[in-house]
Amino acid sequence: MTITSEQTKAVYAGTGRRKASIARVRLVPGSGKLIINGLPGESYLQFSPNYIRITYGPLNTLGLNNEYDIFVNTQGGGLTGQADAIRLGVARALCCVNPENRTALKAEGHLTRDARVKERRKYGLRKARKAPQFSKR
Repeated sequence: MTITSEQTKAVYAGTGRRKASIARVRLVPGSGKLIINGLPGESYLQFSPNYIRITYGPLNTLGLNNEYDIFVNTQGGGLTGQADAIRLGVARALCCVNPENRTALKAEGHLTRDARVKERRKYGLRKARKAPQFSKR
């Protein structure tokens, strides 16, 4: 049985979460393409330069823009939450590539899990905190 160069490539994985979004990220040495749920990253993120910039943030910090292909499976939430989840997953995968990357990524804030989620609705209220209008008489 022969082993091809494709089979010897290292695959680095990381998981990112934000709001209701979960992203499972795999980094493979390659040319810098981004594939999200089987679609090109630019079309999945609706060609928004802000979302694309957020996604590539950890790679730009380390200067590895065209070194790795990014394959992502993401679900839940909207595009903002998914883009932030992908950013965290890429940063965690880069820490697996080289543990020395951690200090630079942490200084830029790429390894911080943003824990803000939507607050639940309470009974007697219209939303989480909005109360019905009060009438004294």
